[in-house]
Amino acid sequence: MEMRTGVVLDGDSPSGTPRVPEFRVLTVCTANLYRSPLAECLLRQRLAAVREAIHLSSAGTRAVPGTPMEAAAASAVVARGGSPSQTGARRLTAGLVERADLVLGVATEHREAAVRLAPVRALSRAFSLREFARLVRAEDGADVVDPAARFAALVAGAAARRGAAPADGVDDDVADPLGGSEAVARECVQRIEESVARIAVAMGVG
Repeated sequence: MEMRTGVVLDGDSPSGTPRVPEFRVLTVCTANLYRSPLAECLLRQRLAAVREAIHLSSAGTRAVPGTPMEAAAASAVVARGGSPSQTGARRLTAGLVERADLVLGVATEHREAAVRLAPVRALSRAFSLREFARLVRAEDGADVVDPAARFAALVAGAAARRGAAPADGVDDDVADPLGGSEAVARECVQRIEESVARIAVAMGVG
């Protein structure tokens, strides 16, 4: 298999036609214990129909590597028919951001952290989760058949729309539920679930 100008040429393909490589989505929070793995797992569940084209992972700006996913977050994933991530927490690095085609921070601070680590790569590819869900439009990828290329088209459309869409008064952050009340935890799950659903609909699998 040969990489050339961002397209994978699959020599084993009967048609010999270029195939777009998998699209890599990275979700980010602080400890990588609750919000970002929850978003990762729910996205994996909702995008299952195109799972071979989409690679999902998560990281935390202050994560302690190897710490397992918070039990309450894992339970929320199971309750929605998903499977909790089997990987432990990992720290956000410039390398992870560089390799991602889309970075979704659960709060604005996490999007900003990704941009600081890799500004050239992340500036147009990093969003807060709810910001991306607010800006994404299915029509941006309506004529694109390949799921990875479709996701790339959605990101380009959302990035172009960001400068033209006023965000005054919009709360795109998802509060950290760790150490908080049950109400905060429920709101966290709800806000992430709503965003994931909008992204899945835009991808045509919602």
